[in-house]
Amino acid sequence: MRYRTLGRTGVQASTLALGAMNFGRLGRTGQDDVTAIVDAALDAGINLVDTADVYSGGESEELVGRAVAGRRDDVVLATKASLPMGDEPHRRGASRRWLTTALDGSLRRLGVDHIDLYQIHRWDPGTDDEETLSALTDLQRAGKIRYFGSSTYPAYRIVQAQWAAREHHLGRYVTEQPNYSILQRGIEAHVLPVTQQYGLGVLAWSPLASGWLSGAIRAGREVTTSRSAFLPQRFDTKVPANRAKLDAVEKLATLADEAGLTMIQLALGFVTAHPAVTSAIIGPRTLDHLRSQLAAADTVLPADVLDAIDGIVAPGVDLAAHEKNDAPPALLDASLRRR
Repeated sequence: MRYRTLGRTGVQASTLALGAMNFGRLGRTGQDDVTAIVDAALDAGINLVDTADVYSGGESEELVGRAVAGRRDDVVLATKASLPMGDEPHRRGASRRWLTTALDGSLRRLGVDHIDLYQIHRWDPGTDDEETLSALTDLQRAGKIRYFGSSTYPAYRIVQAQWAAREHHLGRYVTEQPNYSILQRGIEAHVLPVTQQYGLGVLAWSPLASGWLSGAIRAGREVTTSRSAFLPQRFDTKVPANRAKLDAVEKLATLADEAGLTMIQLALGFVTAHPAVTSAIIGPRTLDHLRSQLAAADTVLPADVLDAIDGIVAPGVDLAAHEKNDAPPALLDASLRRR
C-alpha cells in the first residue's frame, strides 16, 4: 500500500480508502461481513474509512463503529452530513442547528468521541458559507472533529468556501470528495486544478464508475451489479450515455488485456495517477470484491497506458455528466432558472 499526505494536514492516508456505502441494508452486508472486510482492509494497509450518516439511514455508521472498535487508533475515520436524514425539513442541510445535531448522531452511532474528517456531503444552497464554516470551526475547537471537508462541490463553490474562511477568520475545508473515474473526467478541467491551488486533499468516489469499470459489465452480458437493481436507468444501454460508456469499456478492456492488467487495476491506477488525488475510495460489498480491488494497491500505470486511456476518453470529459450530483440547483429546478 502507498500513502500520501492528506492535503496540508500532515495526515498520511492510504491511496486506497475503504468506502462504507454498501454496508447495511443497501448492500445487504451485515456485521460479520463488515467486520471481516474492515479487518482485511486494515491488515492490507488501508487506513482511511469513509462513511456517511445517510448510508442505510445510519446503519453503515453503526456497523463501521463496531468493526473498528478495537482498532480506532489505526483508522482515519471519515463521515459526512447534509443529505436528508428523514422527511422532516430541518433534518438536512449545512446549518449550525442541523450539523451540531447530525454530528452528535454520528458520534453515537460510530461509538467514538471524535471524527477525524467530517465532510459536508453536498453543498447546501440555502445556507451561507460563513454559517457552515463557523459551526464546523466550533465543533473542531470542541474536539469533536479534527478536520473538515467538502464533497461533490463544483469548483466555484470550493473557491467561495476558501474565500469565506479567509474573510471571516474561520477554519477551512481541507479536503474535497469528488466523483472521478476514467468515464467521468470532468473534474480535471476545473475542480482538480482548484484543489491543487488551495492544497486540498482529494478522496475520489466511484473510481469504478458504479461497476462499469469492474470488468463485470461487457457487451452481450446481462448487467448484474448491485447498483443496477436500484438505479436501472444508469445501466440501460438504450440510453445514449450508457451506450457511450459501454463502447469505452470495451476499448478499455482491450487496453487492460494488452497491458497485463485487470480492469480494476486499470481503473484504480488511473485515478491514483493524478497528482491531485490522495486516495481512491473503493466500496466493496464482499471480501472477494475487496481482494480484487486490493490487487490495484501498488498499480502504477506507465505513460503509454495513460496516453491510450486519453485516446478512449479525452481529458476533462464526462460520459454521463448528469450522474455526478454536482449540477447547480438552477439547472435542475425550472423555478430557479433566470431568477
